Amino acid sequence: MSTHATDLPEPQDDVRMPALLGPTALMWRKFKRHRVAYISLWVVVFIYVLALFGEFFTTTDIDETNVRAPFAPPMGVSLFVEDEDGTSTFQLHAKGLKLELDREAMRRTFVQDPEKIIPLGFFVQGYEYELLGLIPMTTHFFGPKDPRDRVYFWGADRLGRDIYSRIIMGTRISMSIGLVGVAFSLFIGVSLGGISGYYGGWIDNAIQRLIEFIRSIPTIPLWMGLAAAIPLGWPPLRTYFVVTLIVSMIGWTGLAREVRGKFLSLRNEDFIVAARLDGLTDWEVIWKHMVPSFSSHIIASLTLAVPLMILAETSLSFLGIGLQPPIVSWGTLLKEAQNIRTIIQAPWLLIAPGTMIVVAVLALNFLGDGLRDAADPNAH
Repeated sequence: MSTHATDLPEPQDDVRMPALLGPTALMWRKFKRHRVAYISLWVVVFIYVLALFGEFFTTTDIDETNVRAPFAPPMGVSLFVEDEDGTSTFQLHAKGLKLELDREAMRRTFVQDPEKIIPLGFFVQGYEYELLGLIPMTTHFFGPKDPRDRVYFWGADRLGRDIYSRIIMGTRISMSIGLVGVAFSLFIGVSLGGISGYYGGWIDNAIQRLIEFIRSIPTIPLWMGLAAAIPLGWPPLRTYFVVTLIVSMIGWTGLAREVRGKFLSLRNEDFIVAARLDGLTDWEVIWKHMVPSFSSHIIASLTLAVPLMILAETSLSFLGIGLQPPIVSWGTLLKEAQNIRTIIQAPWLLIAPGTMIVVAVLALNFLGDGLRDAADPNAH
């Protein structure tokens, strides 16, 4: 007995086909399974929020000095205030500091003053600034309720400047120099690596010899020579731009070699040959077809390159051949801790910026690992 087409069951209207995920959605799903990388993503986002809205999160002006608070120790935050009758009342506050003479060491030291209570709060009024360089504001996220009070959450330096506020503002320079340096490396690395792998021949040999020459030069002497050429009278913004270029001088070579290897394997693929036959120029073939075919790998590589840029800027500034005061970065803050006497007397000058560097570099590395695994089609 034969079955006619009319005997087949009609399709149900409520039966839905499973949604097909694109490459970006599949990559995001795999990335979220990488718990450490997913947490690191939000840590990196938080750090860049601090960098973008730095003045809003500070408590004092980064250039404000206090002759009464040189090397003031970190001041903790307390939750309860004890009344005269012994009862405790909830109130965010910090206990003030007072100077005492240490007769054994024969030097002045800071001790907590339990009688001086500095109330703290959120969205308090403080010094005036321009949010994003455009909007005049006096509101700060957290700090003393009385604008005349001074609280040093992470201590003060030799001039009595607030380390907490200076580290937050230094985040803007140190984290942005990584992004700008990676942008330069991306353009130079993809362009020269793509040309090298696409054309081959003597062009490939010339570019590869250039890369080998740059990689053979010791990094620190090269940076020192380039940094020595920066005039001392240049404004901070121009100096920042030149230091970014110096940091980018080395970073593009590794990416260029990776791009070259990819192009060597892609240039004879069917879709590349079809693009050439369709009349596209070589530049259009490179940027419209070859680069997008492994863009996820480039994104992962660049994410791993950002912490290297940050460490390079920190090293240059720490050695005195990078950014210089009055520019505030994590490297210039670490330079304050070069004196062994300063480290013994005020270890927070080393610990506070060093901790920020470690957290940022680890978060970016974990994020890069997660993106690399998510972009790998063979990873499970």
